[in-house]
Amino acid sequence: MSHQGGEAATNRLLGQRLGSTVLTKAIVREPGRNFSSGETTVDLGNPDYELALRQHEAYCHALESCGLQLIRLNADERFPDSTFVEDTAIVTDRGVVITRLGAASRAGETEEIRRELVNHYGELNTIDAPGTVDGGDVCEAGKHFFIGISRRTNEAGAGQLARLLESFGFSSSLIDIRGLGNILHLKSGMAWIGDNRLVVIDALSRLKEFSPYELIHVNSGEDYAANCVFINDRMLVAAGFPALKRQLEDLNYQAIALEMSEFQKMDGGLSCLSLRF
Repeated sequence: MSHQGGEAATNRLLGQRLGSTVLTKAIVREPGRNFSSGETTVDLGNPDYELALRQHEAYCHALESCGLQLIRLNADERFPDSTFVEDTAIVTDRGVVITRLGAASRAGETEEIRRELVNHYGELNTIDAPGTVDGGDVCEAGKHFFIGISRRTNEAGAGQLARLLESFGFSSSLIDIRGLGNILHLKSGMAWIGDNRLVVIDALSRLKEFSPYELIHVNSGEDYAANCVFINDRMLVAAGFPALKRQLEDLNYQAIALEMSEFQKMDGGLSCLSLRF
């Protein structure tokens, strides 16, 4: 058996995919009553707050079923988008970067996240002005990171993050998505799922940076489902997109489908709702 094959077999015994890390914790924040007042770039109607709460609780239960201990933060109605905690930090096993969010209305969301992460990591790094970074633009793929340059993450912020990741021992690639009107963040259109695989929408599938990976193509009409989350050999996927769920199950992933309609109305996805480490 090859070294890689032996490693893959060992990882299977540990419930892991090749290149992945065992995750044990996640930070989540319940949406506030003014959730519908947040930033959005889609026109799907106003979210139903009570339904959003039920969908968020189901999401939290799914995280726990993947083996994660949850750190639950109270709703913060000063910041209507603050349930999307992933945007506030880049958390790796070698260091943490507190972001500087690209939407002015979200300035300040990082403070409580910073206080929480200090308890787990001690020293934290930051993105400084004029740089901006949203965590939704940063896709970890093992020891490599894809950093999206978008309407929320600018070139200065992406460059700062790339240098910080390099200091941690990680490589990175910058992906400019400003010409793609159908996705807000890079991870709106892609996900890394271990075993050298990426889930991608068609608009991203021909990028040269993705050529070393096995690509799982999202069918036309299921673009929203590309924002799926790989946790300890399980996949969280948005409900209502059966083709991608079937593809993942054919690859022996245990896929958990979750209703996300109210968060989709605010241009949010599954990855946005937690910081996993």
